[in-house]
Amino acid sequence: MSADESAAEVFDALAERYEEAFGRVPAQLEALDWLTGRLPKGARVLDVGSGTGRPTAERLAAAGCEVTGIDVSAEMVALARERVPGARFEQADVRTYTPGGGGFDAVCAFFPLLMMEQRDVAASLERMASWVAPGGYLVLATVPGDISGLAIEWMGHRVTVSSLSAQEYATRIETAGLELLHHSTSLFHPEGGLADPEEHLFCYARRPGLG
Repeated sequence: MSADESAAEVFDALAERYEEAFGRVPAQLEALDWLTGRLPKGARVLDVGSGTGRPTAERLAAAGCEVTGIDVSAEMVALARERVPGARFEQADVRTYTPGGGGFDAVCAFFPLLMMEQRDVAASLERMASWVAPGGYLVLATVPGDISGLAIEWMGHRVTVSSLSAQEYATRIETAGLELLHHSTSLFHPEGGLADPEEHLFCYARRPGLG
């Protein structure tokens, strides 16, 4: 496969195999428990890179949140609509997505900012932060590193990835006006050996409330 497969092409092809490998990341499940414990029923939540809808949208919807999921992969969106009927999903790219007015009580972004150029990683982080309403939360995860346009093989696909260092993520989150509440890294071993072990960065942040 060529090194320039798009994220949409990769995840259309992977479909359920991605959930098999990455559907139970302990730090992600901890982040969801942390978030749902702070959101009221009816909270508006955006799940960026929603994949098959599990576990993020599924857990949020079960907690009574009003969930919108976006993903670049049509196949992932179809699976999510089937598996999590209590949420709404649409095919969209975080780089161009325009949400409705009012902002979100929380924005979740578990690993959607890797298969793009480094400048788009930074711009997408800024966009997501801007969608968090006063008093709301941003919870995200990524594979950290000062990486720009690196060609790798991942789950049988040649992809080009970029990222920011863990410190750069922290700095940019705070520059966007959010209070950084949690910032940690951990090593994850995907299920079934379907992908190599990965270092994961998790960040929780909150936009100060009004008054």
